[in-house]
Amino acid sequence: MSAVSVSSGDAGDLVRAKAVLLDPGATKRRLGPEPLRTALVDLHDFWLSSRAAAIGLTDRAALIAVGALGRRELAPWSDLDLVLLHDGRRDVERLAEQLWYPLWDAGIGLDHSVRTPGQAVQVAATDLRAAFGLLEARHIAGDPALSDKVRVAVRQAWRAGIRGRFDELADTARDRWAKVGDVAHRVEPDLKNGHGGLRDIQLVDALAAAQLVDRPAGDVLEARRLLLDVRTELHRLAGRARDVLRAQDADEVAATLEIADRFELARALSGAARSVAFAAEVGLRSARNALPRRGLAALRRAPVRRPLDSGVVEHVGEVALARDAAASRDPALVLRVAATAARTGLPIAAGTLHRLADTAPELREPWPRPALGELLSLLGAGRPLIDVVESLDRTGLWGRLFPEWGAVRDLPPRDRAHVWTVDRHLVEATAQVARLTTNVARPDLLLIGTLLHDIGKGRSGDHSEVGESLALQVGRRLGFAEADVAVLGQVVRHHLLLPHTATRRDLDDPATITRVVDTLDGNGLVLDLLEALAEADALATGPGVWSPWKQVLIRDLAARCRALLAGEPLPAPAEPSIAAQKLASSVTADGRPAIELDASGDPATVIVAAPDRSGALAAAAGVLALHSLEVHAAELNTVDGVAVFTFTVSPRFGGLPDPKLLRSDIARVIDGTLRLADALARKERDYAPISPSGEPPAPPRVLWFDDEATGAVVLELRGTDRIGLLHRVAAALEETGADLRWARASTLGASVVDAFCLAADGGKIGTSDRRRIEKAVLAAAR
Repeated sequence: MSAVSVSSGDAGDLVRAKAVLLDPGATKRRLGPEPLRTALVDLHDFWLSSRAAAIGLTDRAALIAVGALGRRELAPWSDLDLVLLHDGRRDVERLAEQLWYPLWDAGIGLDHSVRTPGQAVQVAATDLRAAFGLLEARHIAGDPALSDKVRVAVRQAWRAGIRGRFDELADTARDRWAKVGDVAHRVEPDLKNGHGGLRDIQLVDALAAAQLVDRPAGDVLEARRLLLDVRTELHRLAGRARDVLRAQDADEVAATLEIADRFELARALSGAARSVAFAAEVGLRSARNALPRRGLAALRRAPVRRPLDSGVVEHVGEVALARDAAASRDPALVLRVAATAARTGLPIAAGTLHRLADTAPELREPWPRPALGELLSLLGAGRPLIDVVESLDRTGLWGRLFPEWGAVRDLPPRDRAHVWTVDRHLVEATAQVARLTTNVARPDLLLIGTLLHDIGKGRSGDHSEVGESLALQVGRRLGFAEADVAVLGQVVRHHLLLPHTATRRDLDDPATITRVVDTLDGNGLVLDLLEALAEADALATGPGVWSPWKQVLIRDLAARCRALLAGEPLPAPAEPSIAAQKLASSVTADGRPAIELDASGDPATVIVAAPDRSGALAAAAGVLALHSLEVHAAELNTVDGVAVFTFTVSPRFGGLPDPKLLRSDIARVIDGTLRLADALARKERDYAPISPSGEPPAPPRVLWFDDEATGAVVLELRGTDRIGLLHRVAAALEETGADLRWARASTLGASVVDAFCLAADGGKIGTSDRRRIEKAVLAAAR
């Protein structure tokens, strides 16, 4: 800061001094985020106090800072929030102009007001945002007695009026959470306004100022520091005010904070934000119960403690311990409290959580049967399970029950289709699977298996194999019989078997079904559990991951496996339908393509018959995309020299198109009068989703699978969904001369996993041919 002289007249000096602070070359070293905030606050305090003295802002007037400057949390591009207080000075307009105009002229963001003490107290009584700011007001210059007068009056009025303002306070917070989302689980979190962000810490501070709750605890203060550090570096990196951490900025922010990468930064932010969110939610509940009672309410008897279960009562809308409950002598009490909270939908009282954390004993191995029963009751509760586990986890109780949880806690997903951290995904999946427990013979194993299916993540090695060993460990600790423990291990080891097989293999091939059954050692119970888990896992992953088409595929695969287990004959590979044969004959007659659309099922079926020539599949797939149809699967057949494509489709939006329009457009593509590439480019330009951050899509990848059981060679494309992607890839494959048997498309949010079965002599495609095909497919996918 000494490199620039800061005068009290020209705010341009203030801007130049700030530039020096942000320039590591000028300061000889790069200031860390906290020292930088301190230096920025000192710099602005110095200029403002010097300016105030120069213009005669002394007696009967005071300058106070609110907002980031008032809290000493000034990031590089934070606006200044200033209030000029006066006690009837006639020249207050002159003072204001001589304060504000230099700042405006220098381009400094400024939120300002001029108030008498009475006006300041009045605005705080009617405007929550103003009240929050004035509760944090800090004297900068002028008459300190005037600043103290306002600060004391605002705090007294806040405490006195909190009962009448509490509902507005709580509703405003919850509306903000619903609108902005969770910092812990957003790919691009809003560090300031999100649930678990900096505004929630201010909320807890405001409740503490009303003397309804305690000041934030140590974990919240640590979280505040991390959120401020990330926001400070984000400002410094962007060169402007920014509260949303974009994915493309996260690696650089992580590097400046000496965090390994953006995934580790996301994990740290998740833990911090969840601590803040938990504190804010508990704070609101505790504050509501602590609101002062007045009038007739003060004469009413204290709320009755209503018994809910052994040692568990309801008190003022929360689940609490009975007065005579002895956690030290009741090892199942923690789980009984949790199960009761999930069953009733009531939150667990903060005091109860802390008392359990301090006094509850470790469960011995194997767990007592009552403890396992309470755990299953908790897991089977559905959606209420999520908040209960979150409260147990934030107070250390969940980790004591499941020490294996530490590796997945706050672990960010590596797959863009996942919207939750791994630990939250496990709980979400368990909440989803609770409604499927009646479909299986062992709901207890389904619930535990779902809770543990990704427990192997965050460790080295294949997460399914690592998870199997952990599931065996947990199953024995919970007290399951050894045969049941083995089932849990299989469920975790093979939790991806059904969805991967259904979307990557030919289900008409008996070898595919035999391989699945052999993998499961012929265990029909495991098959049932995996079918239910596949649905819950997909639903808990993110929007659009579970679709009617995926449901059809997995149910078909499971039904075929059950038939094989029962010794029943497997259905023979489907021959072209009568409808397909009729369409083929019509094409043979006039040489023009034919279309049939069957909308009776969900998803719908479109059969396209066209002359068997190069480009026919790409033309058909492109026209379907042009008419906003998402293709889930394509089966390819040839009937009397005519190519017959059977597409399973669903509309991206709206309804199904007119088959006559589809036929007309395919004919125009084939005869060259419709330039499909240009039409699709216009369609994509008009309708393709745009990333809010402008982040470029992840590069596509190609994987090869050689199925020894079926002899199939499957090319799997993973990339970002695009309108007409199947058309482009089919065209690329046709140009390479590859013989395509079938294609299946799985859309996972904004990503796709498309599988293409390629025919080859002897079931082999050589290395050079694979490189050539892969290069063409990747070029098309980009």
